Amino acid sequence: MAISESLLLQFLSPIFWPFIRVLAVFSVAPIFASRSFPMRVRVALALLVAWSSAGIIPEQVLVSLASPDAVRVVMHEILVGLSIGFSVRIVFAAAEFAGELIGLQMGLNFAGFFNPSSNVQASAMAVFMGHMTALLFVVLNGHLMVLMAVVQSYQFVPLNSSMLELIQNWRLHEMGALIFSSAFWMALPVMVLLLLVNIALGVMSRVAPQMNIYAVGFPVTLTAGLAGLWILFPFMDRAFFALFELALGNFGIRI
Repeated sequence: MAISESLLLQFLSPIFWPFIRVLAVFSVAPIFASRSFPMRVRVALALLVAWSSAGIIPEQVLVSLASPDAVRVVMHEILVGLSIGFSVRIVFAAAEFAGELIGLQMGLNFAGFFNPSSNVQASAMAVFMGHMTALLFVVLNGHLMVLMAVVQSYQFVPLNSSMLELIQNWRLHEMGALIFSSAFWMALPVMVLLLLVNIALGVMSRVAPQMNIYAVGFPVTLTAGLAGLWILFPFMDRAFFALFELALGNFGIRI
């Protein structure tokens, strides 16, 4: 039996285009883009996800892989995948920036470490918050939510959608502002606690000038900061889930 081009296109199209989009997500999304995931594993996992989700993705327009329009569709799928992956990374960036703010108040910003998730030098508290967010991401099945978001994105961003309209709906400036506002609200309780501790230490230094405030202040602020984080962490899952939903909401995705 001869295999025609149209039959081959009907078989490959529901797998190839989702494969490009999923692979683009895996290249920037947290956890998936880690160095612990080799490129071969990402490609194999993206192919598995595309093949298993081919039956539940809404029917898309058929685009021949040999046509000039295929280049536009490939660029479209890469842009959509990178946008979804970057939106998820914003949640991690907000948590790491909150760690920078908390570490600044605790006096831990003098210690710098290499952050493997962002490949930059960061403070100890920022790296700690990044690792805790990654752990929370896995515990809350965030990796499954990302895969679900990719499949669901075909309902709102199909193959024949406009790339210009996608960039407009993404609202990059709002996503950047979300990092700073979310980080501030996450770090605010601990920052207020440390502010009160510093005020108390200032009053003590005025009442007892002979006390070495530098020898006493650092252990006190460190202990108070860790206690504040211990109180804050049980509520982090709600903030994390709300940020995750808000970041993916720009694509019309509901989780």
